[in-house]
Amino acid sequence: MSARFDSYVLCTSPRSGSTLLCNLLAKTGAAGLPDSHFHEPSLVSWMTDHGIAATKGESERALLERVFKAAIAEGSGTTGMFGLRLQRHSFAFFMDKLGVLYPGRATDRDRLEAAFGSTAFLYLTRRDKGAQAVSYVKAQQTGLWHVAPDGTELERLSQPQEPVYDGARIATVVAEMTAYDHDWRAWFAAQNIEPLEILYESFSAGPVASLATVLDHLGVDRDVARGVEPGVAKLSDGISRSWVERFRSEQERES
Repeated sequence: MSARFDSYVLCTSPRSGSTLLCNLLAKTGAAGLPDSHFHEPSLVSWMTDHGIAATKGESERALLERVFKAAIAEGSGTTGMFGLRLQRHSFAFFMDKLGVLYPGRATDRDRLEAAFGSTAFLYLTRRDKGAQAVSYVKAQQTGLWHVAPDGTELERLSQPQEPVYDGARIATVVAEMTAYDHDWRAWFAAQNIEPLEILYESFSAGPVASLATVLDHLGVDRDVARGVEPGVAKLSDGISRSWVERFRSEQERES
C-alpha cells in the first residue's frame, strides 16, 4: 500500500464505468465522495451546484475560493480524502479557473496539488470504443443513463423514447472517445504523471477486485472493499449488443 493521498482525480470519458467506480469508492466510507464536482464548463453552474451566491464586488478569485472550498467539503465527506471525476468536455475550463486561483504555479499538476493537496491520478478507459459509443448514443436517445441493480432508475435526463440505430452517430462518438483518450495520454505525459490505469473491461468483470487495487494505490486499506456491493447496474442489453455487432460489420465493409 502506498502513502495515503489527500485527494485523487479520476480522469475518464462518458460511459466508461466511472459512475460505478465512484459509487463503490463512496460506499467504502474511506475514500471520499467522488463525483463530477466541476461538471459543466460554467462558473454559474458550479455556484448553483454547491449553493454559492455571488457577493457584490467580490473578485473572481475570491468567488472561486468559496466554490472550491464547498466542492472539497462535498467530495471529502468525513473521510479526509477528496475525490474528483474529471472529463475532457470541461477540462480546459476547469484548468483555466485553477489558473485564476493559483497564478504562480507552473503546471496543471502543481495547481491541482495546490488546490487539493497530494493527489493521485486514476485513468479509467474503455478499450472497446464501439461498445462505448453505442452505450452513449443509446443513453442519449432513451434518456436513461443509470439504473440500480434492482432496475430502479437513478438518472434520467429526458422522457423515455425508443432507441433507433444510427451508425453515423456511433462513428462520430467513437472518434470523440478516441480523441479523449489521446488527449488524456498527452496530458499525462506533459505533466509527468503516471496514473493508475483501469480498463473498463477488467473493472466490469471484477469491480470489487478493481476497487481493492484502487484503494491500495490511494493508500487506503484494501480490506474495506470487502462486502461492498455495486449500486449501479449495466444498461447493456440485447439492443446494445445487436448495435455493436451491426456497427462492427459496417466498419469491416468500409475498411
